[in-house]
Amino acid sequence: MKFFVTDLLPANLKSNPLSYFCNAPELDVSSETFSFKPFSVVSLAAEISEVKFPSEKLLGKQAEFLFEHVLNQSTAYQLLASNVQIHGEEETLGELDYLVQDAKTEEVLHVELACKFYLLDKGLGSDLIQQWIGPNRKDRLIDKLEKLKSKQFPMLFAPETKAVLDSLAIAATHVEQQLCLKAFLFLPKGVKRNALPENFRKCVVGTYITPSEFTEHPTAQYAFPQKKEWLLPPAQLSNWYTYEDALVYLKKCMHERRSPLVYKKTESALEKFFVVWW
Repeated sequence: MKFFVTDLLPANLKSNPLSYFCNAPELDVSSETFSFKPFSVVSLAAEISEVKFPSEKLLGKQAEFLFEHVLNQSTAYQLLASNVQIHGEEETLGELDYLVQDAKTEEVLHVELACKFYLLDKGLGSDLIQQWIGPNRKDRLIDKLEKLKSKQFPMLFAPETKAVLDSLAIAATHVEQQLCLKAFLFLPKGVKRNALPENFRKCVVGTYITPSEFTEHPTAQYAFPQKKEWLLPPAQLSNWYTYEDALVYLKKCMHERRSPLVYKKTESALEKFFVVWW
């Protein structure tokens, strides 16, 4: 699956991490099973000033930092509270990611944020929602959604949460719950994105291959962003390698049972894919 450079993002966004994050695909999973309404920041990108990318943070914390920066600068929303920890008598029970007020309607929203990279594996279940798993097979979309449904969203209505909400003059029964799921989806080589429903199709950003499918291109350059660099625009990656050097690094990853993210750059196109060890 090739993505021509001009198709990835408008030219002014290719090296802007905040805009790159805002414009990243958002998966709408609302259904009878998971009744989470979607929350989007795509439309907010234009009004937000740039911020230094938090390269020292882990990917999930990077997403939280960028998301919170967007909410703090947006005129469409007011951020009331973030990462609200809910404590029991002896332990922390959980937290609410964000409490936000819509500036136009004045409605209060409880927003949960997730930023995930998933690969399609049809052997994981009969339903599409069951078939998405992390590149190192440690994280599944269905598990994340079940956790949101059974623990994270219900936390708003826990007795221990009432004191926090009271301090903000918020009644849980008047709060709308929404999910912002930044989802980067990858398909097996040869599987067409058009075979997917639209909500999944628009989140497909690349493919995944096995080591034997990693074949040489005479003029290509390759980059292997570390996980802390997965949210960076490719234009900000500084280390690009020849096929021979890339092959050495890839063999090391396979030995360590790690599936690296790879960018393959030629004069006309940029490909994005994982090489999986499994």
